[in-house]
Order: sequence, then structure tokens, then C-alpha cells
Amino acid sequence: SLQTLSTLPYITFCSQAPIDGKSKYHSDCHSANLLDSIQSTFRLIIQYSIMSSVSRIEYSEKYSDANYEYRHVILPKELSKTLPKSRLLSEAEWRGIGVQQSRGWQHYAIHRPEQHILLFRRPLGTDPQSGKVDPELERQAKEEYRSQYGIRA
Repeated sequence: SLQTLSTLPYITFCSQAPIDGKSKYHSDCHSANLLDSIQSTFRLIIQYSIMSSVSRIEYSEKYSDANYEYRHVILPKELSKTLPKSRLLSEAEWRGIGVQQSRGWQHYAIHRPEQHILLFRRPLGTDPQSGKVDPELERQAKEEYRSQYGIRA
């Protein structure tokens, strides 16, 4: 366990040969705690794993109803295993795992059978650069939706 590892002695790392050919340590060598070394290695492994997973994230086309546009994002299953199962992700969290999309999207639901699929929505008329609803864009989007489905205002 990590608690056990933290009690291990310091290990000396040295890239230089002993001065006198006999001594174990060189005066310029530095010491590093074994736990720090292990944690650094694991951090690199996790970062590499996340970066290789990011390239395999899939994005759906957008779809909409009268109030919102939607999309779903399919994460590689190994990446989704690191996420909380019982709550929605904040924007900082989903961006932090490599999901890339314009502003204004909210993780709004958890699809329990397939938790590696993140469900997003944003109000119709959201400006993708600011993430805020622009009243004119909203009017146009709602008008387009009604026209597409033959709905009268």
C-alpha cells in the first residue's frame, strides 16, 4: 500500500562512478524517496493513457428538439472507468479528460447501461464562442426547428 511505501528508506540514484572505486556513493549524487519515484512513474503512465484515449473519443452529430440541441460523446471504456458514476461532470472535468467541443454544452444525464456515453445538451441559440444564448440565434434556431417539422408558431 502507499502507506507502507512511504515508510521505505531513501534510495540514492547516481549516474557517476564512485570516486575511489570502492565507495558506494558519489558526493554529487542526490537522494529521492522511492514513493516519489513511483508516483511520478504512475503519473506519466496515466497521462500517456489519457492522451492515447483522447484520440479515440467519438462525437455524434447534433440533434435537437424545440428547446435544446443535443449530442453524445462516446469515451473509450478504459477512460470512462476513471469517472464518477453517480454524478454529472462539470465542464472542467469533461474538458480535463479530453472532450473537446464548443462552449455552452452541459453534461445533463447519465445513461446507466452505457456510462461511457456522455449525454450533452445546450439551449437552442447558444453562441458557440461565448456559450451564452443569443436571443436572435435562439429565434432563428426555433424557427428553423418549427419549419423543419411543420410546426406552426
